[in-house]
Amino acid sequence: MENLAPSHPSNAAVLGGTFTLPGMSKPVHRMGYGAMQLAGPGVWGAPRDPDAARAVLRHAVAAGVNHIDTSDFYGPHVTNQIIKEALHPYPADLVIVTKVGARRGEDKSWNPDISREGLTGAVHDNLRNLGVDALDVVNLRLMGKIHGPAEGPVAEPLAVLAELKAQGLIRHIGLSNATPTQVKEAQTITEIVCVQNLYNVAHREDDAFVDDLARQGIAYVPFFPLGGFTPLQSSDLDAVAASLGATSMQVALAWLLQRAPNLLLIPGTSSVAHLRENLQAASLTLPPEVLAKLDAIAAEAVPQGH
Repeated sequence: MENLAPSHPSNAAVLGGTFTLPGMSKPVHRMGYGAMQLAGPGVWGAPRDPDAARAVLRHAVAAGVNHIDTSDFYGPHVTNQIIKEALHPYPADLVIVTKVGARRGEDKSWNPDISREGLTGAVHDNLRNLGVDALDVVNLRLMGKIHGPAEGPVAEPLAVLAELKAQGLIRHIGLSNATPTQVKEAQTITEIVCVQNLYNVAHREDDAFVDDLARQGIAYVPFFPLGGFTPLQSSDLDAVAASLGATSMQVALAWLLQRAPNLLLIPGTSSVAHLRENLQAASLTLPPEVLAKLDAIAAEAVPQGH
């Protein structure tokens, strides 16, 4: 079967414009989709409504989304299988980004696994469940600390992924939950096309990192757009959103799109209505006075003990 036709070019303007990952010929719309919520509760097992999960994916692609973030440890296996059921054969311009570096325990736990055997098995699981011969982008997920990255060597697991890339099973490699030092180390082994970290209007520890990656033409993919807000920060964001006639999530996503041109967003949902709401955020332009209010939210953060 032939691939579906690529998304219509007119979608680019309403999905935050486009960005081309290093070494990749096809640009992606900056507003993408994160598939984690398509699995069952706790990102475990099948969803309550598999038909609804498939509908969300089809609506996303129909709206022009051509960057989907996933992992075979979502479910495990379930999310990738749903993606294949809903979208295969894939649109010609679709970029599926997956991640490896963890495995799920029978107790639904998330456990680091960056062994050669674990990484190789995870890549083959992704290939099989997505139904592809090569993975567009594979991010090495570093478990780090509970709430963010932690320094540590990455050469050994990156070498494994680089070997799989040389074999043609992986086209591009990125890092998730990584520090600038780890990215520099990784770049001595292979090209890094994207970095996925926790970053939002309230958590801006990566500000300089975002700008440095932009200078290098590397994508920064923030996760948890509303993650880790204090009650005060949430209240202030809600007030800004109300003044614009938008939702707090829409404002948080719009802020990220305006923050830097290399930010690619992957908000997740299992609802078509919520998906449409998220995508509308790409059409929301925040004026300077609103940006100033949002910049002040990060200053309200309560320092956490170490």
